Amino acid sequence: MDEIEWWEFDSAKEMAEQVAGDIGFVIENALEAHGGARLAVPGGSTPDLIYAELLKRKDIDWTKVTLIPTDDRLVPLDHELSNYRKLHGFFGAKKADLVSLVDEAALEDAQEAGRLADARLSLLHWPLDLACLGMGADGHTASIFPGPDFDAAINGPRARRALGVRPDPMPEAAPVPRVTLTAAALSSARTVMIVISGAEKRRVLEQALKEGPLSSLPIGRVVSAIDASIDIFWSAE
Repeated sequence: MDEIEWWEFDSAKEMAEQVAGDIGFVIENALEAHGGARLAVPGGSTPDLIYAELLKRKDIDWTKVTLIPTDDRLVPLDHELSNYRKLHGFFGAKKADLVSLVDEAALEDAQEAGRLADARLSLLHWPLDLACLGMGADGHTASIFPGPDFDAAINGPRARRALGVRPDPMPEAAPVPRVTLTAAALSSARTVMIVISGAEKRRVLEQALKEGPLSSLPIGRVVSAIDASIDIFWSAE
């Protein structure tokens, strides 16, 4: 990676305002450069404030913006655990191009779900203009977890952009298989952001960054493969 820059905030709201502003700048530059913007964005609860701030911007032509979840759970698209459902709730009315990683015909087969997602993503222009990453307290990012599919998600062919995964152990809050963007897809993005909050996640991320490519934590392995500069946004709350 070229360099890492930390941005620190006292509150989640202050952080969301800054992150939304920077994402808006990425979109603006992408529209000027090639007429469209392609962004991979995280699920979970942390991005909600960011998405709300983005919707306040009147200068974004969302019809020219493609949004892809960095990962999703193998559940129906209208399920409460679906990251696609979250994105549709925020940006569907704006007519953004929302790309689902989940094909409802393959909910019982993670490998097939991954193949179908990879085929769908192959129809887009790459690389991404932005990969915005969250991180769990265990060091996972997107749905790159420890488990039998970890090596494929980290070290698989660079042409492979999505993969079906079965975390081991399963996360308690959502114990279902996933589809995730691969480390190769995320690390090729023109711009990379990591958004986290709380002292514990900061400690985990700092450890992963220190360990680099030898890290046992998924975020450490993903970050070590990134060529672009990385902005890390952290809030105390």
